[in-house]
Amino acid sequence: MRKKNFRLAALVLLAVWVLAACGKTESGAPAAKAIKRPAVASAELQFTAPAAGATIAVFDTTAGEIRAVLYPDKAPQACANFTGLAQQGFYNGLSFTRVVSGFCAEAGLTAEGASSTIWSGSGFAPETSDSLHHYSGALCAAVNESGQCTSVFYFMQTLPEAPSDDVLAQMTSAGYRQEVIDAYKAAGGAPYLDYTDTVFGQVYSGMDIVDTIAQAAADENGKPAADILINSITISTYSGS
Repeated sequence: MRKKNFRLAALVLLAVWVLAACGKTESGAPAAKAIKRPAVASAELQFTAPAAGATIAVFDTTAGEIRAVLYPDKAPQACANFTGLAQQGFYNGLSFTRVVSGFCAEAGLTAEGASSTIWSGSGFAPETSDSLHHYSGALCAAVNESGQCTSVFYFMQTLPEAPSDDVLAQMTSAGYRQEVIDAYKAAGGAPYLDYTDTVFGQVYSGMDIVDTIAQAAADENGKPAADILINSITISTYSGS
């Protein structure tokens, strides 16, 4: 719904603060801290266990393994592009190119800084849904300067903290469902990215690895001081693990 595609002042200021945090994670920073992430009791899709046979992505990285369930019925182009590139081996050997502690871990560019898609490099429009939101652990397709999505993806690594009272009030005014607001309160996230960027999956195992990657020492642009590599991404189906 268009009424939810908002640019409220408090949320924009929050976005600016997060982007500015890039410069606060520098080489020589302390080792990653364990983040306690309590289970979220919610009927929202991203907090329900993957169904048997659901499509999953298994990320084998030099920091450890991450597993995410994908939602091809909610974000068909994003899922088709991501799974297609993964099956072609596009992501094998790529580095995480941007990490921001308390915000995200991003990858999907080649060493030369190029992106790709299964459509000969042509991008696709963001896919938004009231069923999927930028909660902590969300797997998302980044939007480039032209407003298109390509191979670049990121994991939301926001802390399990509720948005401020002002932001929650503005979410209510913007028409957010109470179930979504409650989920944001419990899990944390970045509501200012909703209805702008694409959520196409959710981490269900290995969030501690996402936390480790996002907290890596990095330069002022968020580039990790030491390479964190994607060895491979395997597309499979969920069978209970």
